[in-house]
Amino acid sequence: MIRIVATFAIACLGALMIMPASSAEEEKVLRHVVMYKFRDDLPPAQLKEVIDAFCALPTKVKSIIGFEHGTNVSKEGKSEGLTHIFVVTFKNEADVAAYIVHPAHDEYVKLARDRREKVVVFDYWADK
Repeated sequence: MIRIVATFAIACLGALMIMPASSAEEEKVLRHVVMYKFRDDLPPAQLKEVIDAFCALPTKVKSIIGFEHGTNVSKEGKSEGLTHIFVVTFKNEADVAAYIVHPAHDEYVKLARDRREKVVVFDYWADK
């Protein structure tokens, strides 16, 4: 009898491990937010090159399911010098991890690295 109960318990645990994600998890997306303060002496053409390169990433990285960007227009004065934001949306953490090591992302980082003074990255789960 104990053997039957143990076998049943193991089978149930195995089934739980292969069950799809809950509907609540399927209704979420992962937002990857990148905020920059670019160098004050950065020529406008170089700033445009960085922005254009970031905006091109969704065409190069298949795991990106959403993208938007903009410049700070807040009148509150609490941006701590951050001027630009990029919001990249993914299905899950694995897709973000794949993006971080993607050659197109690496190429972008090499371009932007010396042109920024400050960068903040923030990831969060959001409703679809």
